[in-house]
Amino acid sequence: MDPQNMMADSDFRNGRFLTCSAIFRGKIAGKEVEEQMRRTQDRNSAYFVDWIPNNVQSSLCSVASKGLNMSSTFVGNSTAIQDIFKRVGDQFQAMFRRKAFLHWYTGEGMDEMEFTEAESNLNDLVAEYQQYQDATADDVDFDEHWGRDEEAGVDEEAGGRTEHQ
Repeated sequence: MDPQNMMADSDFRNGRFLTCSAIFRGKIAGKEVEEQMRRTQDRNSAYFVDWIPNNVQSSLCSVASKGLNMSSTFVGNSTAIQDIFKRVGDQFQAMFRRKAFLHWYTGEGMDEMEFTEAESNLNDLVAEYQQYQDATADDVDFDEHWGRDEEAGVDEEAGGRTEHQ
């Protein structure tokens, strides 16, 4: 994964992937896709959180895109996005302090408090991404954080969820 091939101007090496998906198109064996994905995740394990199990998904479409033998798309949710949010927040603060362009919005019925609230929401989002970046598997209580389905349980030996009879 080359940071220059990313659509957002943030370097994934400054964060950790929470989840990601790789979509492959073309004539390629599913087994080869899975092996390459496993190798990529192993080589880059420092860039993936350890507290979300099975957080890498891959899919394969055997029909190639027109004009190509094979292609792939990678979509990931990385905590590195907080760098962009911080930059936007800094730019917002500088403009809001000067009340730049504010009259256009208040003239259309918005209140200054809505901007303050939006800034607060952005700061909360940055803090949440930072919390996720720093978290380890020992820090996360899955039942408390995401809730627990009363009808389903976790079978530790089977490595996943099983339905209660």
